Formats: sequence, C-alpha cells, structure tokens
Amino acid sequence: MINRFKYTNNNKRYYTLDYFYKQKFNKKVTKISLNGNFSCPNIDKTKKTGGCIYCSKSGSGDFAGDKNKDVVTQFYEQKEKLKNKWPDTLYIGYFQANTNTYAEIDVLKQKYEPILKLDNVVGLSIATRPDAITDECYDYLEELNKRTFLTVELGLQSIHEKTIKLINRGHTLKCFTECVENLRRRNINVVVHIIFGLPYETKVMMLDTIRYLNKLDIQGIKIHMLHIIKDTNLEKMYRVKPFPILTKDEYVDIVCDSIEILRDDIVINRITGDPVKEDLIEPTWLLKKFDVLNSIDKELEKRNTYQGFNKSILNRVLERYDYYVKTNSLVIDATIGNGNDTLILAKKASKGHVFGFDISSQAIENTKKLLEINNISNVTIFKTSHENMLNTLKDYKKKISLITFNLGYLPKHDKNITTKSKSTIKAIIDSYELIHNNGVILITVYPHHDEGKKEHIALNEFIKDKKYKIYHNNDNKEAPYLIELTK
Repeated sequence: MINRFKYTNNNKRYYTLDYFYKQKFNKKVTKISLNGNFSCPNIDKTKKTGGCIYCSKSGSGDFAGDKNKDVVTQFYEQKEKLKNKWPDTLYIGYFQANTNTYAEIDVLKQKYEPILKLDNVVGLSIATRPDAITDECYDYLEELNKRTFLTVELGLQSIHEKTIKLINRGHTLKCFTECVENLRRRNINVVVHIIFGLPYETKVMMLDTIRYLNKLDIQGIKIHMLHIIKDTNLEKMYRVKPFPILTKDEYVDIVCDSIEILRDDIVINRITGDPVKEDLIEPTWLLKKFDVLNSIDKELEKRNTYQGFNKSILNRVLERYDYYVKTNSLVIDATIGNGNDTLILAKKASKGHVFGFDISSQAIENTKKLLEINNISNVTIFKTSHENMLNTLKDYKKKISLITFNLGYLPKHDKNITTKSKSTIKAIIDSYELIHNNGVILITVYPHHDEGKKEHIALNEFIKDKKYKIYHNNDNKEAPYLIELTK
C-alpha cells in the first residue's frame, strides 16, 4: 500500500499522541498522572449530585498519584516508576482526577506552578468539565499557555442530550461547545473525551458524536470504551436492568469507522479504556489492552483505510486501485482529465500498460506533461470519447483488469465539455467486453451539476440488474460517490 497518511512514522494508520509529541519536541514525551485533590461540581451539588454514573471513586484518575501527597512528590514517585521504561524523556504534568479547574485561582497556581519548575517538564495537561472554568480561570489559562505547552481536556462523552441526562453529566452540549470556543479564542489546545458503548446508544449515535466534533476546532480526542466499575451508579443500573455491552469486535468496528470519519489533523490521544482489573465488572475483554489495540490496527489494515479516509471519495477510489491493480495489469483510464489517476495507475501497473481516453485537447496536454515529468512511458492516450473504447481496443477483449471513469468536466476548464449519460452508459456496456472475469469497472459520479444528475439517474437505473457496490463517504446526496461493477 502507498502510505497516504501524513502523520505517521510507524505502522499506525491514525495520528498518535506519541508521533505528535516527537514532531513537536523532537524527543519522547511522557505524561505524569497527578491527583490535585480537586472536587467536582457534579459531586458537591453545585451542578448535580452523585457524579457521572460511570465515575470511579478516584474521579477517573485510577492511575494518578496519591491525593494525600503534594503534587511534586507524586510527580517524582510516578517518574521513578517509569524511568526504566523511558529513561530519556521529557515530561508533561497531567492533572487527571476529578475536575482540575474547580478551585480558586490561588489554589490552581499552588498545584500547577510547582510542576512547571521541575526539570524536563515541557507542559501541562488539565482534565476538567466545560461548566467548571470561570472567566478568571480562562484568563489564567491563557497566560499559562504563553509560558508552556498547555492542553485542556474536556469531558463530553456524547453529543446526545438524552444520553447526557442518563449518565448524569450535569451540563449541556451547548455548554461544551461554548467552552471549546472560549478556549480556542485563547489559542489553547483542546482534547475531548468521548465514550463508546454508553447505555442504549446505537452505532449511528456514536458516529454522530465524531461527526459533530469534526466541525469543532479541537486538536485531540480520547476514545474510551464504557466499562462498568464496582461501587458506581452505573453498576447499580446494570445490576437492576442489564443493558447491552459492546463486544470487542463491535467496539473495534465502531472505532475503525470513527477513525475513517475523523479529521486527519486531530490527534488520537487514547483509543481504548484502561480499567483497574480488581474493580472491573464488564467488559472483561478490555483488560487485554494490547489485543484491542492490535485488533484495531489489523482491521484498518484489512480495510486498507486510515484516519480521514472518508474526507474524500477519491480515497476509496485509490483504495480500490490498490486492491485491483497489479504490476503487470492492463488498465483503462476512460476519462484522463488532468492525468492524476493516469499517473497513479501507470505507477501501479509498472510492468503493464495504461490506455487513456479523452476528447479534451487540454486534458491530453495536461496529462502528457504530467507523465513526462514523472518519466512514465507505459501509457497510450487516445483523443476520442470513451464510447469508442471497445472499437479502439478490440484486441484487448477480456484482458483488462480495471477501467475507471471519473465523470463530469475538467476542473478549472470549460464546464460545457463534460461526460454525457448516453455515451457513458454505452462505454460502460462496452467495458464488460473488455474486462476479464476478475476485472472491475469503477465509476466516480458527481450528481451536483445538471449533467451529473442525469448520469446519476441513468447509472442507478442501469446497475439494477448488475453485480455492483456503491460507496459513499458522507450523507450529502449531492456529494460524489463511487460505483463498483464486476462480472
């Protein structure tokens, strides 16, 4: 596979926090989890009472330091535990447990400032709630952000108000969104926590949370799998009326779908839960963390997809090229346009051949220049409509591995020169004569313009009795999509 993901230096198909830190600091960076002994407005009755139903006694800071010790002592104790694993590293102080902006400014300074004075500390990460940052706190965070690398981690869990109420979050989606906007106005990096598998949420609901976050100016995300912990309100709910728990395979599937949807510039800080074994009720498969991580990697590899894959339908087209085109394949680019696909296909079929068709002199000129620049010689171009493919290549019947159509007009050129539904359908009918038994016809359809709508209607009628797949990368009915036809 050609690596089309730009934020990686290993086999991961998503933007990892380790990669982000190494690019920013040119060195390994380790987060040291701290417990500042803060409370929470969802526990002390300021907002609600009882806390979020899934929250553990440690305030979701199960791996943070001992709250009865000062934060500097905690830092050194945690550092000592990690020194053999990462002896040469920089550090970020991670205020993890409970709500770490829920105090007066003087108290916050007493917690944060000593950590920043320690050797090799390059920043702070502060976990909090969107309803627990005062105007004075925003000002302090803005000032802090000018002195160090600051990240504010916001709990959201779900965008669905019914779920938010069920899990007793105590704030609204509107409150969360306004908090993100307030932090970004101050240029503070935002990481959002979400949970998959919350009671009664469907896969569609979970993916809608990802789609919503894509529209916000956030820099990172933490994806957790819901786990039921002893002595929580969630455990009580589960004991009284058990609700479905995601299986590992279901979780992996949802995570991979999310990665494909997620903007490729959002850093994935976490991609699974990390429960304490002694406290865990369900699901027990979460205890095998590396198995979950490996399963996600394997599923993405199996799909041949990566973070941001669904940004453009052209990524699916390229994935299909990867699947069908071998080094010795004979392929046809039925609409060469500016030559980008022709070039890709020629490189893949390096010991085979590409036949290109177009009626536009400009398209042919652009393509020839591109091929010449890249020293490509295994391409033959015909200045004729693709409806003449069969007659032109009659000696290649049943020998072609792939025929690709990119319908519409040449970008940034005369929109009156466009593919037409009648000639397109004829060309596709003829394509069946040209492809071999395992060959494929790929058609990228653009229904947003007048002729594109006609082709869209004609093609969907044509394929009814054919063997086909249709790929969409979003729910926009006028967005480009891909039709795959096989014998």
